[in-house]
Amino acid sequence: MKRYYPVVRAFGLLLTCFALTLLAPLIFSWWMADGAHSAYDEAFLLTLGTGLILWWPARHARADLKVRDGFLMVVLVWSVFPAFAGMPLIFHMGMSFTDAYFEAMSGLTTTGSTVLSNLDTLPLSINLWRGMMVWLGGMGLIVLAVAILPLLGIGGRQMFKAETPGPMKESQLTPRMTQTAKGLWGVYAFVTILCILSLHWAGMNWFDAVMHAFTTMGLGGFSSHDASFGYWNSPVIEAVVVVFMLLAGMNFATMFLALYGRSFQPYLRDPEARWFLGITLASVLGIAFYLWLQGTYADFLTALRHAAFNVVSIATTTGFASVDYNQWPFFAPLWMLFLCSFVTSAGSTGGGIKMIRAIILYKQVYRELLRAMHPNVVWPVRMGGNPVPSNILFAVLAFGFMYMTSIVTMTLLLSFSGLEIVTAFSAVVASINNTGPGLNQVGPATTYATLTDFQTWVCTFAMLLGRLEIFTLLVVLTPAFWRR
Repeated sequence: MKRYYPVVRAFGLLLTCFALTLLAPLIFSWWMADGAHSAYDEAFLLTLGTGLILWWPARHARADLKVRDGFLMVVLVWSVFPAFAGMPLIFHMGMSFTDAYFEAMSGLTTTGSTVLSNLDTLPLSINLWRGMMVWLGGMGLIVLAVAILPLLGIGGRQMFKAETPGPMKESQLTPRMTQTAKGLWGVYAFVTILCILSLHWAGMNWFDAVMHAFTTMGLGGFSSHDASFGYWNSPVIEAVVVVFMLLAGMNFATMFLALYGRSFQPYLRDPEARWFLGITLASVLGIAFYLWLQGTYADFLTALRHAAFNVVSIATTTGFASVDYNQWPFFAPLWMLFLCSFVTSAGSTGGGIKMIRAIILYKQVYRELLRAMHPNVVWPVRMGGNPVPSNILFAVLAFGFMYMTSIVTMTLLLSFSGLEIVTAFSAVVASINNTGPGLNQVGPATTYATLTDFQTWVCTFAMLLGRLEIFTLLVVLTPAFWRR
């Protein structure tokens, strides 16, 4: 058992640090006198106490985390932290553990699904905490941990590799992993501040600007209003959010290099950026034209406005809505749901299989077609002018298989539980891609509160599976992981 002491010590310290984040909504609740402060008192003390209790017996275990420890730490953080993050919802609102855990998992995994209604009347501190969960989960609690763990005497490289999205996890921006994590978080915080100022300039009050900047940069989609962005009905606010959703949907490492070098060259060299922008913007124009032809909107500019906001929102796995797109002709929301499966870049705060994997899969299929016609041809799969190693190709193919298998399995489970097939399929796709709203019963005008507890847990597991990119979680669930 002592071989797990370094993990227990690190997890205890992380949980203790996570408890400190509850101080922000606690202080805000006291300041606004919204009546929710006692819930944060209890949640803070319980989280802090649990972290210290875990840390104390293992406080002298200072060995570095190994590869296996990194996987275990990541799974523990993403599966246990939502239980503590949901406590304010339980203590103040009387939510069941299932619903509170779902809401917190949705926030921390930046999914944006919700079981809550009457958001406009919630205490401001509750909505602030929902936004903070998305923002913290956006860049990844583990990446934040990598920045602070060396100060606590814990190495973070294995945790960073296990949590970082995308197939090419070995690349780093700076010689030290800590500097890499700090650089990413610095860029993330800087762009968030720009988003806050822009939203306030566009017409939001300061609270809404902060809360929606958190959920925009985290691509999480939580809102403080039931109508989401339909509450403002403002083309200017929607345009600002579209810009920042597109920024958050691209690789933050590329943004770091662009800001550090004061040049757009890193974006021109990024093989994902042009595909991401090209497919997203082409889909916006295509769906706007389709909605106009179908008579959903009387003029093309109105169709373009609503298509731009909602297509970018779903494609980037954010989950905001300005209208109930569930009422659009079925092809449009179905195409949007398809986009959320692959459009966002690796190293972004978005979900799905990531654009880099989609490009590799496309090029691999093209290579196999060439081989079918010319068996002796040598045609390596290349990314950015460099051949993609075989181990990455095999990993991407395995990931694609497990991704499809997971969607089919969980869709069948939801269908078996009595959910009609469109709702079941869209709920799973929206959950595993960390998108939020699906179609029909879980569309943008409704919530996941209509689901049974069993169905809610299936969606919760799908969110966790998608956030950890499937293999990180499945590795820990295999018997071989626990053998010496």
